[in-house]
Amino acid sequence: MTFNGWFQIALYVLVIIGVTKPLGAYMTRVFNGERTFLSFLLRPLERGIYAVCGVDEKEEQHWINYGFAMLAFSLAGFLVLYLLQRVQNLLPLEALFNPQGLDAISPDLAFNTSVSFVTNTNWQSYVPETTMSYLTQMAGLTVHNFVSAATGIALAVALIRGFARRSANTIGNFWADMTRCVLYVLLPVSIVAGLIFIWQGVPQNLDPYTQVSTLEGAKQLIAQGPVASQEAIKMFGTNGGGFFNANSAHPYENPTALTNFIQVVLIFAIGAALTNVFGRMVGNEKQGWAVFAVMGLLFLGGVSTLYWAEAKGNPAFASFGIDSASSALQSGGNMEGKEVRFGIANSALFTTVTTDASCGAVNTMHDSLLPLGGMVPMINIMLGEIIFGGVGSGLYGMLLFAIVAVFVAGLMVGRTPEYLGKKIEAKEVKMAMLAILVLPLCMLGFTAVAVVVAPGLSSLANAGPHGFSEALYAYVSATGNNGSAFAGLSANTPFWNSTLGIAMWIGRFLVIVPMLAVAGSLAAKKIVPASNGTFPTDGGLFVGLLIGVILIVGGLTFFPALALGPITEHLAMQSGTLF
Repeated sequence: MTFNGWFQIALYVLVIIGVTKPLGAYMTRVFNGERTFLSFLLRPLERGIYAVCGVDEKEEQHWINYGFAMLAFSLAGFLVLYLLQRVQNLLPLEALFNPQGLDAISPDLAFNTSVSFVTNTNWQSYVPETTMSYLTQMAGLTVHNFVSAATGIALAVALIRGFARRSANTIGNFWADMTRCVLYVLLPVSIVAGLIFIWQGVPQNLDPYTQVSTLEGAKQLIAQGPVASQEAIKMFGTNGGGFFNANSAHPYENPTALTNFIQVVLIFAIGAALTNVFGRMVGNEKQGWAVFAVMGLLFLGGVSTLYWAEAKGNPAFASFGIDSASSALQSGGNMEGKEVRFGIANSALFTTVTTDASCGAVNTMHDSLLPLGGMVPMINIMLGEIIFGGVGSGLYGMLLFAIVAVFVAGLMVGRTPEYLGKKIEAKEVKMAMLAILVLPLCMLGFTAVAVVVAPGLSSLANAGPHGFSEALYAYVSATGNNGSAFAGLSANTPFWNSTLGIAMWIGRFLVIVPMLAVAGSLAAKKIVPASNGTFPTDGGLFVGLLIGVILIVGGLTFFPALALGPITEHLAMQSGTLF
């Protein structure tokens, strides 16, 4: 570990803190339907969209109707994207939008990819530059990068309204929330970020792939395409699906230190800002900063552990007399699977950020991380990616844990638990626990099957604890709607495409439905004035309690699985029985 590495991490933390309040204030105005500095340009377009779609933006929805609209929209998006992949070789203007003449996608892969992008997971069981046409990338994948992100943000805002409103039967209008999110939040920032990426060297074209001669005289095909436009929303919408197989380790997706820094800022920006939206909408910004503090402390714990683990290097190298200490002449540590232009500190930061959020983009190969280093991104996803999290999913996941935390606090002092003036009763706790527990059930259940059946085992590149970690990480990532992977897994088979696709559906929608039920129940409740006996939820005591609940639930649920994978591998590596 170096001073420069810690300085870059500290600078990143300061930038995220600085972005949180202004972006939160702007997003609050957007979702309250108030005028913003972009309204003169975008409001006519917004009205036109409502007119064409037959939407009354002022007509609010009960939580059941809100959820039905979200599910219907997601199903329609899945079907359209599936069809687009199946006929991408038959569409008009093939010379322009499919100059490589790529064939149609197989049924199982098209199913997996459609589920993946609709659920904001962006798991990729394929090599993008040899599988997806330009039209599929733009009209299919990039469009879903926008609308799946907007869906998650809209759902978070709906839950916030549940806390903020009193005796209400509605939690907003899904169509209006999603439209405003795309137009006023995602699109403007993505345009600016895309232009910056182009300036830094990210391609944005429809050219055929370029054939070049290497120094050895061999022929090499260099992929091209409309990369910058997808890269911007890939990060800002915490989608993570790369235009190239190497994702953000590819120099066309992430060419410089500046683009790398911008990308990690984009990943956390909305998740951090939503904590401020929460505080503003409930009428107490300190509540939002308390949630921010919980997320921030968990993030610092993760990035510190990962940086420490990777900077130490592989202890097995010592027996060969290899010096792995950092110095002015070498980076030191474990550089396997990392880009030298980013180094260990920026690789550790990117890995932590992308798995705290439901992004899944990578600038280093997670399969090459040392056991304890690889365990950090795995735990981040196991906890539900509540540490700033994906666009919307991080906040509503954290608020579900907050409901459980105040319930525990109420039991301790013998009072009916309250949060933000709303009494937390059996219904809310049951729905919160259902949403929390469905994730480990899916993650661990599918892993247990995959490591004992032939179709699952045949795709693992490694045996023993690391092979188990590859399978576990895959289902953790899919269920958590993250999309990153231990790259040793060959997942493009009917077994893995199907089971991972089902895991993505479960991880997205079986969390959302009970969460919306909580939002509807809370919105209908009256707000109880605070008293001397009210447990404060905007201070350090609540921050500590919430962190404790998160870690206890996560530890009790996942420790046995972690012991079979990365912990066993670490102990074996330390003892010299594994290299």
